[in-house]
Amino acid sequence: MTRTPAGRLFRTATGHDLVLTRTFRAPAADVWASLTESERTARWFGPWEGDAAPGRTIRVQMAHEEQQPWCEVHIDACEPQQRLAVSMIDSYGTWLLEMSLTETDGSTELRFVQHLTDLEGVAEVGAGWEYYLDMLVASRDGSPRPEFDEYHPAMKPYYQGLAGQLVDEGRQ
Repeated sequence: MTRTPAGRLFRTATGHDLVLTRTFRAPAADVWASLTESERTARWFGPWEGDAAPGRTIRVQMAHEEQQPWCEVHIDACEPQQRLAVSMIDSYGTWLLEMSLTETDGSTELRFVQHLTDLEGVAEVGAGWEYYLDMLVASRDGSPRPEFDEYHPAMKPYYQGLAGQLVDEGRQ
C-alpha cells in the first residue's frame, strides 16, 4: 500500500514545528482516551506506567520498536480532552511533543506537534510519526495495522523536501 505523507513544517522562534493531523469520527473524550489510557495507548504506541499528572514523569514502553524499550515521559501540560504536552526522553534525546484536540460536529481533529530545535533527522522523524498516527487510526477503526516499511524510506524525500524549502526560504 502506498502511504501519502501529510506532515508540515513551520519555522518558530525556537526552531521548527513538525505538524501532523488526523481526523476521527468520534467525540474528543473518546480520542483523548486513546491518547491517555494505558490500555488504549498500548494498541498503537505502547503501554505506560506511573502516576500520570502534570509535572510528573511516567514510563512508556515503545511497544512497536526493536527490543521494546522503556522511556521516561514528563507531563508538561494536561488539559483533559483538549491538550497534552510531554517531554519524552529516550536514547535519541529529548522529544518535545504536543497533542491538541478540536471537536466539531461529532468529529475530532488531532493536531500532533513535535517541537524541533533543528531539522536534523526530520525525514526519519516525520515518517515515524506518520506511522504511529496511522497505527492510532487502525487501533480505533479496526483497519489493518500499517507496516513501517510503507513509511520509511518511502516518505524520506517528502520530508527532506519540506526541510529543504525552509532552509532555502531562510536564505532569502
